[in-house]
Amino acid sequence: MSTPEIPKRYDPAHAEGQWYAHWMAKGYFRSVPDHREPYTVVIPPPNVTGVLHMGHMLNNTIQDVLVRRARMQGRNACWVPGTDHASIATEAKVVRLLGEQGIKKSAIGREEFLKHAFAWKEKYGGVILEQLKKLGASCDWDRTRFTMEPDLSDAVIDVFIDLHRKGLVYRGLRMVNWDPQALTAVSDEEVIYKEVNSKLYFLRYQVEGSTDEWVTIATTRPETILGDTAVAVHPEDERYAHLKGKRVLVPLIGRSIPVIFDTYVEREFGTGALKVTPAHDVNDHELGKKHGIETIDILEPNGTLSAAAQVYVGEDRFVVRKKIAKELEEKGHLVKTEDIVNKVGTSERTDAVIEPRLSLQWFVKMGELAKPALEVVKDGRVKLHPQKFVNTYTYWMENVRDWCISRQLWWGQQIPAWYNEAGDVAVCRTEAEAIAQFTAEGKSTTGIKQDEDVVDTWFSSWLWPISVFDGFKDPENADIKYYYPTNDLVTAPEILFFWVARMIMAGMEYRGEIPFKNVYLTGIVRDKLGRKMSKSLGNSPDPLDLIAKYGADGVRTGMLFSSPAGNDLPFDESLCEQGRNFSNKIWNAFRLVKGWTVVQQEQPAGNAAAVAWMRSRVQRATAELDGLYDQFRISEALMTTYKLIWDDLCSWYLEGIKPAFVDGVAQPIDAATYEATIGLFEDVLCLLHPYMPFLTEELWHHLRERKEGEDIIVAAWPKGGAGDARLEAEVQHAFDLVSAVRNTRNERGMSPKEALDVQVKGAAPMRTSVAVLVNKLANVGALHAVEKASEGSVTFLVGTTEYAIDLGSNVDAAAEAKKAEEELGYLRGFLASVDKKLSNERFVNGAPPQVLENERKKKADAEAKIKALEERLAVLK
Repeated sequence: MSTPEIPKRYDPAHAEGQWYAHWMAKGYFRSVPDHREPYTVVIPPPNVTGVLHMGHMLNNTIQDVLVRRARMQGRNACWVPGTDHASIATEAKVVRLLGEQGIKKSAIGREEFLKHAFAWKEKYGGVILEQLKKLGASCDWDRTRFTMEPDLSDAVIDVFIDLHRKGLVYRGLRMVNWDPQALTAVSDEEVIYKEVNSKLYFLRYQVEGSTDEWVTIATTRPETILGDTAVAVHPEDERYAHLKGKRVLVPLIGRSIPVIFDTYVEREFGTGALKVTPAHDVNDHELGKKHGIETIDILEPNGTLSAAAQVYVGEDRFVVRKKIAKELEEKGHLVKTEDIVNKVGTSERTDAVIEPRLSLQWFVKMGELAKPALEVVKDGRVKLHPQKFVNTYTYWMENVRDWCISRQLWWGQQIPAWYNEAGDVAVCRTEAEAIAQFTAEGKSTTGIKQDEDVVDTWFSSWLWPISVFDGFKDPENADIKYYYPTNDLVTAPEILFFWVARMIMAGMEYRGEIPFKNVYLTGIVRDKLGRKMSKSLGNSPDPLDLIAKYGADGVRTGMLFSSPAGNDLPFDESLCEQGRNFSNKIWNAFRLVKGWTVVQQEQPAGNAAAVAWMRSRVQRATAELDGLYDQFRISEALMTTYKLIWDDLCSWYLEGIKPAFVDGVAQPIDAATYEATIGLFEDVLCLLHPYMPFLTEELWHHLRERKEGEDIIVAAWPKGGAGDARLEAEVQHAFDLVSAVRNTRNERGMSPKEALDVQVKGAAPMRTSVAVLVNKLANVGALHAVEKASEGSVTFLVGTTEYAIDLGSNVDAAAEAKKAEEELGYLRGFLASVDKKLSNERFVNGAPPQVLENERKKKADAEAKIKALEERLAVLK
């Protein structure tokens, strides 16, 4: 493949279309088991309803960075994509779509509804995966899975039946979180608590048989008094001791209810008297069971009042709240109200206020499953990055509750439970198996019906790392044995328990192995004001618009410039602009090099030194990058790569070797330096490829002619090393000297074309070939070693070495003395702070040797600089 002509400007859209199609055609993303070490990542399956948002951009960019680097390291990289069927969200969309056509879900039945749902999924369900391709995601698209495809659904059913057989899945009447909008139970983890402004209503209940004795309670939900079946007080509360054996009347409806005594009641809170509504509060339900009091459910599933409420029947709970408060006030039962701020549970999916509701549901016993899943995180077999999340994980797992897994929906895997007319249950795959079980147990086989509910979406996605490799269908198949356990999982902290913990539980239960070795937890993408980006706030840009504007590589790097693991990303569009500018910088640097005329001639000493220095920098930066990747410090790895290219390669190296212009004509460059530069470009493009895949592939093919299959996506990752520390120190000193000379010119308005004479006190700490770089970059003659700076010179320090530039009559001695005194003042203060540290016995005894060495070096450097400045001041004065 010959090198194409270099366009003046980089065209991201063209490169992205061309190279993604090329990679797909070459099968570079495809993975099958072979002799190589596998590197496996499973995508957190986005909802099938979803479109790309900024959180997806961040998460999938990080995954792609890890996968592309692994591929270049020679590992068999396998990134499995797919989507989640998202029970509640998808069903809601399909119900809305049918509603627009005048069709009710209830009117068409389950089978017909599912046909509509699958049709919707086929039409819209792949949108987000196609969008991920625009980002450059190098997934093995041939392996795309869907949580409701037949094999994955079979796995869900098999696991349900297996856990039921083990006694870990059970059915029970329990207080659940009920979503009145979605008309389904949701798990504790799907309830989002929000602080809201509320009112606390103080209501009085008349003591039965009296005309003027009342008991006052406080509640934020006055509508639920219609379901009250007791008032509770503390047994040691003397205020209510006389009420033992007595009853009170529920306001408005006059129901007679007992006064019960229980230590659960906090005497100091409110009035010390508590209304007990067993059907509508978790704690009240427990009190009700303990004292054997009646349970009255006053709410319908949709949040309207039921006939049991006696009044306001059929009206919405929040409408009733306002009406009942007014009526209670009118009838003398409302003592007072107070404005408060309290936390209200809302549904993660629909945002509806959750209603505690007694319901017969299916649950998973989590206690035994959680133990091994906690152990593998505590002992480091599964590492969380950053490690701070281990404490959160531990707390959740040590306080785990049983998981409500049934959902009152049709879109999802239908629960494999069958009931006969007597209400007996058989948990099995088919109706035929249920009949056989009922027959064997001597139970009725008439009126058999399958449970109407489906399992929670998370009950399918907790099996994802196993099921995507068909590990339930065939536990010994080649894929599961090769790819499992996977390597790294990239996900959000808010689903650490929802999904990550449960996948670890499933992995330990069904494979006896962890599902992944590392979990990288991203932060939340926020706007400049610190708000979470969301459609509702209108503060989230469309990622595809950003890609169109800045290029996929610009957006990828923009997302990662300020995205340390576990910390929120303060996103600003200017970050993407910075990413695009970086692309342009590299492109222009490349065009500069390709524009040089190359000749066979002796390599100048300065060029040889520059090449050796840049090779050392690349080698050492690669080793540093490898360490950062190992620690999952992905943003820092990007910044290290960015500085290597922008500062070292573009700002110093290319400037150092750039051929001079003579009479307006560019001089040629020697072939050795040119070839070395092309090689260095190849190395840094390889380091950059995981972050900027399109630009790097485009430039890779411009650099030199490539054979078929010689693409950067499969090029070898550079080898890291220690580099040449001594040479790097010398060159860095030379660059610092160049900067100091340039500053001297700028401060005095001197032309860069005016050659300067630089003196050095003692010997310059750099070899001759490095000094040549100073001559070229700073336009100075040879460095002259002197014992004392000449009269009329300005002096400065580079490190601890004193330099001088002879400016003759241009020197303002008073101004130079003032500047030296200011620097001297700063250095004396700095030295005092270092001395204070080193005189602190606790610090000296406790600090690591390297830290102590650094502090002592700071002290020595400061002392040398102070001595040089004091000597200079003496001359100036």
